[in-house]
Amino acid sequence: MRHRICGAFRTEDKSGGPMGVRPDFEAYTAALADAGLAEAPIGVLDLDAFDANAEALTARIAPGAEDKTIRVASKSLRVRQAIQRAVGQPGFAGVLAFTAAEALWLVEHGTSDVVIGYPTADADAVSRIAQDERARAEITFMVDCAEHLDFLSGLASTGPLRLCLELDAGFRLESLPGLGFLPSRLRFGALRSPCFTPEDIEALAVRAAANPRVRVVGLMAYEGQVAGVYDTGRSPRAAAIRLMQRASRAEIASRRAAAVERVRRHADLEFVNGGGTGSIESTSAEDAVTEVAAGSGLFAPGLFLKYRGFQPKPAFHYAVSVVRRPGRGVVTVLGGGWTASGTPREDRAPEPVWPEGLQYAPEEWAGEVQTPLIGPAADSLHLGDLVYFRHAKAGEAAEHLNTVAVISGGRVVDQWPTYRGERKAFL
Repeated sequence: MRHRICGAFRTEDKSGGPMGVRPDFEAYTAALADAGLAEAPIGVLDLDAFDANAEALTARIAPGAEDKTIRVASKSLRVRQAIQRAVGQPGFAGVLAFTAAEALWLVEHGTSDVVIGYPTADADAVSRIAQDERARAEITFMVDCAEHLDFLSGLASTGPLRLCLELDAGFRLESLPGLGFLPSRLRFGALRSPCFTPEDIEALAVRAAANPRVRVVGLMAYEGQVAGVYDTGRSPRAAAIRLMQRASRAEIASRRAAAVERVRRHADLEFVNGGGTGSIESTSAEDAVTEVAAGSGLFAPGLFLKYRGFQPKPAFHYAVSVVRRPGRGVVTVLGGGWTASGTPREDRAPEPVWPEGLQYAPEEWAGEVQTPLIGPAADSLHLGDLVYFRHAKAGEAAEHLNTVAVISGGRVVDQWPTYRGERKAFL
């Protein structure tokens, strides 16, 4: 059965797609052919789904907190025009970049209010920002230790650099009542800032306040164990994840509020950033938070289709071409094996989603140059035919692509270069 959603047909999807629907890949293929873009590999962005996802993200802001905004995480897109489109949507403001060089490049192309989400050791990029009055006003550096302060202040030759202090938002089991005897290494979440307690972050704020070459304007705490870990499943592990996330949400809300209160004694904070696509409801509900970061929810990659609380529309895919037919029930596509970062697991592999009925060859899986696929759909494919994949994460696929075909209303309406297509590699 077919439905019309946001200008593109969707059909029932037995593979577990969101809301029982999937993109109409046949229409994508026809649109690419009509535009003369059948050359693979190529990214395909459903602009109608992208815009619908942007609206859905802002709709998840907690009741009573509608004045809070979403900062676009550039690493989850890595397509400059997509970042600009997202920032232009109602309820979005600012960019969370991932390197100093990237932040400077974005500002040079007209982007405003860029926070570098990670500390930098790039002296050249920092010096260029410090010497550019507009860049210095638009870019905020992330710091979490005295060494960062000394490094940045040593390069701030023409005016104070804007700083955001990062509080580690990981969840330690020792923080639960009655479990204080447990070692701090029993934790969940990314290993980020050494500042874990409100006292830690206040000490850094005091040190920064005494340095005229820097100025603290923000605080960030990213609870990746909630925002970036999906919570579906019926296994004991899935149940444990949900229990951990429930406890973690309460713990970080209290600790983040205390940290903000202490830092405000020494700095005039313009923003407090937290969370991500997977935690918009809980993070935005905190009084201490002024904005939430998000990016993956716009493209809706594989890992972000596995949350219980929200169901984005898969907006971004990439297509590669069939180059071999080794035998019955087998085809080989060129490339495509772009495994996502993180703990090596099956869910980090890109998913072949169309034609339906294709899967990896058990002995080979996703390959660097060629990827064999097996299944009943293989025999209907010919050399040059397109096979569509959904990446496990959002922006990482852009590192392998030069161009993204932007499709709306069943036709290609634009072509957007990726960072790679603009000859930029920031990692």
